[in-house]
Amino acid sequence: MISSRLFGTLRNGTKVEAWTLRNRGGLEVEIITYGGIVTRLLTRDRDGSRADIVLGFNKLEDYLGEHPYFGAVVGRIAGRIAGGRLQVGDESFTLDRNDPPNHLHGGPNSIDRKVWKAQALSRPDKAPSLELRCHSPHLENGYPGSVDLKVRYTLTEANELIFETEARADQTTPISLTQHSYFNLAGAGSGTIHGHELQIKSDQIFDVDENMTLLDSLKPVDESAADFRDSKPLREAIPKLFQEHGDLYWLGESSTLRPVAEVQDPGSGRVLHVSSDLPCLQLYTSVSLDGSLDGKSGRRYAPFSGLCLECEGYPQAIDGGEFGSILVNPNNAQTSVTVYHFSTDSTLLGQ
Repeated sequence: MISSRLFGTLRNGTKVEAWTLRNRGGLEVEIITYGGIVTRLLTRDRDGSRADIVLGFNKLEDYLGEHPYFGAVVGRIAGRIAGGRLQVGDESFTLDRNDPPNHLHGGPNSIDRKVWKAQALSRPDKAPSLELRCHSPHLENGYPGSVDLKVRYTLTEANELIFETEARADQTTPISLTQHSYFNLAGAGSGTIHGHELQIKSDQIFDVDENMTLLDSLKPVDESAADFRDSKPLREAIPKLFQEHGDLYWLGESSTLRPVAEVQDPGSGRVLHVSSDLPCLQLYTSVSLDGSLDGKSGRRYAPFSGLCLECEGYPQAIDGGEFGSILVNPNNAQTSVTVYHFSTDSTLLGQ
């Protein structure tokens, strides 16, 4: 089932729609056309009760203010570009250093602040599916080339939320999109994610400096807090992570979907499985939340209120080297798929 309603109106009169996708098992997701933001995601716990498991707001006005990309489609390039310097072939471009000294998530007023055009799609399996489209003109936020972007959200009867991207450009330009939801499997506003248990199927992370600047080199996770090859509680790992932030993991290049991460909440029995065909995964612990934002439940979002698992390309993979390439060439579309599968496990022990 798919339906839409008015979510709000911008100051210039542009209407923002909210689209709701539901399956027969009780999984429900709401997406607004502003930023392609996932505003609600309701799933069942081990007892069959539903809760909204993503951080965000109830009103459009709150999304128009400052917030840390809650639920948004992020780009043109997700992640950090060192020094805001972009080299494409023989040309250099200067990007806004909105995360000094670096450029972050496409810059200010990027695609996460655009109103996308929405269209319900018909699929042979009848799964509710929503396509969102937006255009980014040449040199927007410093990026070369005019770009047309599509994302598709699909909800299956297998309790999967499928996130697909497609990018086309009129000249060679780098693009790497991600979905930036903050998950709390116990329910948004229910407390921290310290009790969640996380597994990431990677044995390497990228080196960074004190400003989280990527240094274009890898290091093993062995004997470090960043080692999530075996599932472990976040309360054990977060205090020992670099700046308590979370790292960028190298998954390796793949032309097909493969499992990349799993999160369990022993208290509710909810389990999130993440699969993707993308080569990197950014773990973010929401350490920067400071209690200043009022959430949907009326409770403020404190540090570690949610967990981000951002599947993306390597942000600085421009030259086609060992970390692949995020360049899009004219007439050749770039595509990606990430799948969030929700289930419950009655054998998990509540904490």
